[in-house]
Amino acid sequence: QLVESGGGLVQAGGSLRLSCTGSGRIFSNYAMGWFRQGPGLDREFIACISRSGSSTAYRDSVKGRFTISRDDAKNTVYLQMNSLKPEDTAVYHCAGRFFNPSSLPVDYNYWGRGTQVTVSS
Repeated sequence: QLVESGGGLVQAGGSLRLSCTGSGRIFSNYAMGWFRQGPGLDREFIACISRSGSSTAYRDSVKGRFTISRDDAKNTVYLQMNSLKPEDTAVYHCAGRFFNPSSLPVDYNYWGRGTQVTVSS
């Protein structure tokens, strides 16, 4: 089970840190990803991180603004979001898959229910 938190309403240029906490499995065995889905839009890849945390990947539009990290001692993966823009408004979901990270939603086995991020202009 994955549970996201940390979403909210923020002005453009502001920051939020999302958290995703897992339970029931050995968290360190799973690569983790963050995805988002805006109203009427498909779910899109934001960032992913390997099991060791040594490898990360990002969507081009968030590079330099968002940072993914993990703390396996806390069974938690984070998404630090800076310089937020109105187009970042969406429901953000974390996801986990065994072994390697991926940018494809279909590759992930476990999903959280999401946390709403709203960026006002």
